[in-house]
Amino acid sequence: VSTSHLQLATFALGTVGWILCTVSMGIVEWRVWHVDNTTIISSGIAWVGIWKVCFISYLHISPGYKEQFCHKFSGYDSSIPHEIYAAQGLLLIAMFMGLLGLTATIFALRNVYMGITHKTLITRFFLVGGFFYILAGLCVLIPVSWNFYSVTHNQSITFPSSYFMPSSPVAQEAGAAIPIGIIAVILLLLSGTFSFSYRFPVTANTIAK
Repeated sequence: VSTSHLQLATFALGTVGWILCTVSMGIVEWRVWHVDNTTIISSGIAWVGIWKVCFISYLHISPGYKEQFCHKFSGYDSSIPHEIYAAQGLLLIAMFMGLLGLTATIFALRNVYMGITHKTLITRFFLVGGFFYILAGLCVLIPVSWNFYSVTHNQSITFPSSYFMPSSPVAQEAGAAIPIGIIAVILLLLSGTFSFSYRFPVTANTIAK
């Protein structure tokens, strides 16, 4: 038990990283667009996420949403850029990989704290957990970096007319999802690195299989 404190911290970091990955996937603030035409987009600000686009409108163009209009992306919208669809798939994979990493770490820690001295089993599960953490971190890193690149280069999106969105903003900035995703990447990669550093203590009672 005394040699697994770092792995316990790994589990905590991995858990927070996995939660932040899930949060970044769910919120709409990936790219914040500033527009000059406020006829429909009343606040002059629209939020482009990986699942939908939203903005405030006082024209009540979307019954049931009151002042907020949201339009979900369809898999048939060829105008939606590749980085958005890539983010959808990669973040789903990251969430699944992170969950597998947490499961493997929990199993290894369970054996450690229950005094099950099975060296090969414990070490392998920490390694497997580390592998899944790093894979999850990379799956988050790609869409976060790709969308951040699109923001910094103020790239436009030719939305269908039903979205009520201009094809390009006056300016755009990174939304809250991107820094949240960056923190998730750091925590997941740290978790993977710490998992790989585990060394089973050698004692007279150790049973190595």
